[in-house]
Amino acid sequence: MKRNKPLALVAGAALLTLAACGGGSSENGDGDGGTDREIGAQEGGTKDETRQGPAPEVEGAAAGGTITVYLPGDPGPDSLDPTGGWSVTGNSIQQALTSRSLTQYSRDEEGQPVLVPDLATDLGTANEDFTEWTFTIREDATWEDGKPVTAEEVAFGICRSLDSEAFPSGPGTEYSKTYFAGAADYEGPYTGKDPNCEAYDGITVEGQDITIAMETPFPDMDYWGSFMAMGPAPLGNASKPPNYGNQPLSNGPYKIAPGGYKPNEELRLVKNEQWSADSDPARHQYADEWVFKFNQDQAKVDEIMLSDNSDSQTAVATSLGSGNYNDANSQLGERLVQQTSQCVSTLTPDYTKITEIEVRKALAYAYPYEDVWISGGEVPGVTRDYANSIMPPGMAGKKDFQVDGEQIKYDPEKSKELLAEAGYGDKPYEITMVYYEVDPLAKDAQDQITKGFEAGGFSVKAIPVQESPYNIWLDPDNKVNKQLNLRGVNWCSDWPAGSTMLPPLLKGGAVYNTAFFDEAAINDEMDSIATLPLEDQAAAWGDLDEKIMTDFFPIIPTAFRNDLFVFGTKIGNPTGDGSIGAPNYKDLFVMQ
Repeated sequence: MKRNKPLALVAGAALLTLAACGGGSSENGDGDGGTDREIGAQEGGTKDETRQGPAPEVEGAAAGGTITVYLPGDPGPDSLDPTGGWSVTGNSIQQALTSRSLTQYSRDEEGQPVLVPDLATDLGTANEDFTEWTFTIREDATWEDGKPVTAEEVAFGICRSLDSEAFPSGPGTEYSKTYFAGAADYEGPYTGKDPNCEAYDGITVEGQDITIAMETPFPDMDYWGSFMAMGPAPLGNASKPPNYGNQPLSNGPYKIAPGGYKPNEELRLVKNEQWSADSDPARHQYADEWVFKFNQDQAKVDEIMLSDNSDSQTAVATSLGSGNYNDANSQLGERLVQQTSQCVSTLTPDYTKITEIEVRKALAYAYPYEDVWISGGEVPGVTRDYANSIMPPGMAGKKDFQVDGEQIKYDPEKSKELLAEAGYGDKPYEITMVYYEVDPLAKDAQDQITKGFEAGGFSVKAIPVQESPYNIWLDPDNKVNKQLNLRGVNWCSDWPAGSTMLPPLLKGGAVYNTAFFDEAAINDEMDSIATLPLEDQAAAWGDLDEKIMTDFFPIIPTAFRNDLFVFGTKIGNPTGDGSIGAPNYKDLFVMQ
């Protein structure tokens, strides 16, 4: 799952979360008193297939009020269509508040994520070899217009995820198209001119039961079921893209206010009076209204949140500038929440253009990690730490290896040596990349990247853009994208398995493989791991991670990450959501 925030893309950030990252500290993370924080391990998630609604009440919770969420440097989702959602920002908001799916996550007393039912009555039933899954859809879930959510609508929503042309950067392109039987040959309801999904027989409905046939064993279908793409959509033209993404029908505790979605600016949600708490095992409906403000200036948000004025008391900020960390840590206490993550930030040299491994390694040594983190508003040792692999700490099977025998850090002389070895010692090696100029911190981070690269023997053409860099990186026809030889991707595990890290980033043809890395032997090995016994798969992913990084080094892991969230003095239950690396929107309330 990608993280939207373009600053993170440039500064080196990431995406979804179920475990976390290993130690680290720096002078920037040492507060004068306050809460001790470090990048530390979060335990893996658990499951509770028996959980039913209503969700347990949060201690002290009260109804009423408006919660405002400031998202510095984050443009927000381009569309609210649940089938296309594959970003931390959009998914964390919609999955918690507006859009239900087969399964979902709750938070246990220790703050760990627990997979529980949602629209399904349990976590699904698989056959012996995980090539078929059946989910029974509950009968008491409703749309915002009061009509029941039917099994047919859930099946149709799932079928929509197979349309890679309609949802080119949606998660279905990675999981539904890979695992569902016959999906590779089915174009989808819109591209295939099959508006009712009648030509696809891999999903069947009988009464309240939905059965999905698999092309290959898929033991993680219950985890995949927690994505909005595994939820309902109104039948026929009522949910036809792209228009449906402007005002999708809600089936959660909140709905989009009329005219409440302004892309890149704001999203306003109001109560969905048709939602029944008895039907939902994990969500609450405490606040009257939610207002999400995108593309905010970090300095201004920090000023608001540290002032304790009326604007800040019922507000949440999804990040904190590094320059204010010490003051915030000593003043805010439990209202400054560090959320561990299972994420990696990367730079992706174009494998078709930067063909020498020495040049790719030179870029890694020329990247001024801590200077970029600090200038981009991050706190070394608290929200960022050095990375050695694609698989993050806390993930089963991750190996503790170093590509060059020790951690790669900023060393411009080493970078120049590597360039000389590759035959580029006579003049600077040209790098072309983009940065998100809307956010001043992204500009500051880019300045540090340029300075570091130039010291390491590169010349840099940094192109300012006013839209999310992902929109450029993922569009093969984009004129700017065609010029680039360095991109980036920031990624969190979609669930705690190497299968959600390596294939999405490094398999040939994968949507978020912005490095265009494509080695047939590696592709085949990825396919073969999925056929191994379950107990052998984690170690196999770890071995493959080491092999790819050691033999090819196609992608530069620039950071493992945590997040810092700031909560106003009147926000009750200030907590993070460990399943997705976002504030715990499901359980927040305004203290009355």
